[in-house]
Amino acid sequence: MKKYHVVGIGNAIVDVFSAADDSFLELMGIQKGIMQLVEKDRGEVLYAAMKDRVQAPGGSVANTLAGLGNLGLSTAFIGRVHDDALGRFYASHMAENGTDFVNPPVPGGDLPTSRSMIFVAPDGERSMNTYLGISSELGPQDVSDDVAGATGLLFLEGYLYDKPKGKEAFERAAKLCRTAGGKAGIALSDPFCVDRHRDDFRRLVKDLDYVIGNEHEWCSLYQTDLSNALEQAARDAGMIACTRSGHEVIILRGEDQAVVPVNRIVPVDATGAGDQFAAGFLYGIATGQDLYTCGRMGCVAAAEVISHYGARPETDLKALFAQEGLI
Repeated sequence: MKKYHVVGIGNAIVDVFSAADDSFLELMGIQKGIMQLVEKDRGEVLYAAMKDRVQAPGGSVANTLAGLGNLGLSTAFIGRVHDDALGRFYASHMAENGTDFVNPPVPGGDLPTSRSMIFVAPDGERSMNTYLGISSELGPQDVSDDVAGATGLLFLEGYLYDKPKGKEAFERAAKLCRTAGGKAGIALSDPFCVDRHRDDFRRLVKDLDYVIGNEHEWCSLYQTDLSNALEQAARDAGMIACTRSGHEVIILRGEDQAVVPVNRIVPVDATGAGDQFAAGFLYGIATGQDLYTCGRMGCVAAAEVISHYGARPETDLKALFAQEGLI
């Protein structure tokens, strides 16, 4: 038995939410619907412009772990925060919600805890402006053998490849996990992240056990249309999941395929949809479900999180799975 069902490694980011219409986004030079990295000065300007701010621990992989904790799995998070008010808030909140935050806040230094200014439009689209701060220093020294080697599943976020140290941490964790008999996988994160690291990600698709992405990320990875991209991915990967917003989820593993329909709903806030899809999907893998059930679990978890503000579930996901006949 492994100590953890799932260990995640990624950026430990405090999410700060605010409502914003399209005219505000245009005025502030914010590109709608994507994640942009910003420097400290730009981050301070955007933070000051936010009205009625709501603060919560975030980061893509950390959000997924919160969903898995909601489902009752044992989880741990490899991340880096500063020993400041935001960092202590982040670490304590993760622990209170059942995820081991294995690296204590780091004292000293000039880089503060990371934060993402998330502007939510009336149609639910979120525009994320992320200042990485101390997360940019996450490196192999933060990856413990006793954590990465003690999990059944390791989940990595593509954003780590934006910094050389993050890439090293990522690859050390994956090696430790797989050497100990676990399975390691990645979320492609966003199409622009894929553009920045296409060669590395194509290698990872071949090397890792599972890869999760949306249709735009898969098309960006292979620089072709979706059908051809998935055909190539199926040849390269152990298992892939492709989400198509408002359409279906396609899961491929060797010759096996599952196409899972999506129940369309109008989102209150699309933040965390991909993160919670991953939570449901990984729960299915961790508990030995078939491909179709893994996909349905991901869809149910994603639908829950877009029904309210914030990137983490507010409802008992297991109860929702039971209502759908999945458990």
